[in-house]
Amino acid sequence: MALDKLTGENSMLFIKSEQLFDFARSNSLWYMSFGIACCAIEGLMSASGPRFDFDRMGVFFRNSPRQADVMIVAGTVNKKMAETVKRLYDQMPEPKWVVAMGACASTGGPFREYPNVVMGVDKIVPVDVYVPGCPPRPESVQYAFLELQKKIRAKAGERLAARRDNDQ
Repeated sequence: MALDKLTGENSMLFIKSEQLFDFARSNSLWYMSFGIACCAIEGLMSASGPRFDFDRMGVFFRNSPRQADVMIVAGTVNKKMAETVKRLYDQMPEPKWVVAMGACASTGGPFREYPNVVMGVDKIVPVDVYVPGCPPRPESVQYAFLELQKKIRAKAGERLAARRDNDQ
């Protein structure tokens, strides 16, 4: 019985490299911040600071979209800026995720009535996690990353289950 747990298909000794990559991927999220307004300063900078410390969660800042797998859009996106957001998103390698941070990035916020404001960044790029607030609290930014990690793990589990079903 114990030998089956040690040498089975899903044992820790014979873990598939794909499972290992999925585990590493969910626990080392490198983000690129597209901070346009106050959300970037008040929510994101505080979450990255010493009090809330993103580093202990495996979340690190990258300057280049080619090295990041999470894009955080923080602030009001206007129509002129939408092209840049899309271009940076397209430069990110797969798999990639987007976090809309704050009321402005999620729905246009208090600037909804202006004709040049995009009513949510999800009109430009697909958003995985929304962070509420104006400005969002650092705790909610951390919670968003925890939810994103859960989403990545669930997707990896679905892919693994589908592969097992195809093998049978």
